Amino acid sequence: MSIDFEIPPDAKAVRERVRQWVHDECIPAEKLVVDKDSYKTVLAELRGKARAQGLWLPFVPKEHGGMGLGPLANALVQMELGESHLGALSMNSQGPDDATILTLLAHGTDYQKEKFLKPLLNGEKRVCYSMTEKASGADATGMQTRAVKDGNENYILNGEKWFSSAASAADLALVMAMTDPDAPRHQRYSTFIVELPDPGYKIKRDIPTMALEGPLSHIMGGGHAEIEINDLKVPAENLLGGEGNGFNMGQHRLAYGRLRHGMHNVALAQRALDMAAARITDRKTFGSLLSDRQAVQFMMAECATQLYISRLMLLHIAYKAEKGLDLRQENSIAKVYLAHMVHHVVDTAIQLHGALGYSRDTPLAAWYTHIRSQRLVDGPDEVHRWTVGRNVIKAFQKDGTTAAAAGGDLL
Repeated sequence: MSIDFEIPPDAKAVRERVRQWVHDECIPAEKLVVDKDSYKTVLAELRGKARAQGLWLPFVPKEHGGMGLGPLANALVQMELGESHLGALSMNSQGPDDATILTLLAHGTDYQKEKFLKPLLNGEKRVCYSMTEKASGADATGMQTRAVKDGNENYILNGEKWFSSAASAADLALVMAMTDPDAPRHQRYSTFIVELPDPGYKIKRDIPTMALEGPLSHIMGGGHAEIEINDLKVPAENLLGGEGNGFNMGQHRLAYGRLRHGMHNVALAQRALDMAAARITDRKTFGSLLSDRQAVQFMMAECATQLYISRLMLLHIAYKAEKGLDLRQENSIAKVYLAHMVHHVVDTAIQLHGALGYSRDTPLAAWYTHIRSQRLVDGPDEVHRWTVGRNVIKAFQKDGTTAAAAGGDLL
């Protein structure tokens, strides 16, 4: 019996449709977006066309207006959408909204689904996720924002949040806060749905980062805000998933976010490698094409190798997700690897473009400054490596071999 890597016909067909969509519609539209008004107009047109073609919310069940794709088909789609910064937005599949939609689908009450989920599904509103704090950083169990019940009607929240991505573009926020400091460590936190704007949820600033920014960065949801939460009153009916479940729900949504980042990294790296190939097959130096030089061929080979490994990682994780298997170890391994892979491929593409790559005349320079965040967001490299390493040791102690923590279940 052989291992079958044949993609099911329906998944292959939807991947081809999305690939065509990105190349025919999204990438050309990038040049039309120059300010807030043009962004709104272009995105509205793209979304109208996408919905008319049935390209909407690929990860959402059909009964909620989505395409109902399983993990494998969705992975294939996301690995196409990431080629353009308008790709995911055009199909209402952008982060951080996507993971929050999944959280609301799984844990929202009927009231919450009607009032908050429906406009997200329709693309009428955006949502941000306020978990991270300066004091705790990657340690989510170190959060200090508190939520105290005011009778039976409301919770009052106080604290601060840091790097709440897309807050400046959001109409809703999911805020995690401590509701029971005496509970077990992972059961102290709860999640609340907050309607924005609200005077108790103050966006102090969009934090300047090393990423190249333009007038559209924050309008499109690319900013990371510092938030002051001061006597924020949240109705008890806006508590999501019950008290004490905030941490577990947060880890579930972050798991999807890590995979989505990885899928989009593959797409971006593929576009960068294609740009590099176009450059070296057209550019001559000292009488020869760059593509004829062995050193350049070696550079292209290394990028292709990393992309191949990355795709196999994601396909294996999608397979495990399809089968309902535990994929946490592979998720952490892939999260770290894919973040470094996209940085290497884009860096190589810049090098092969020479001064042109360093300029702003191609998107490579902007990509380079943006993707550095991939080694930090949704858990820094070191935290994931720490977790992976502990699992390797545990596997050896249990089985006498590290295979189970190193892809050994493939064999």
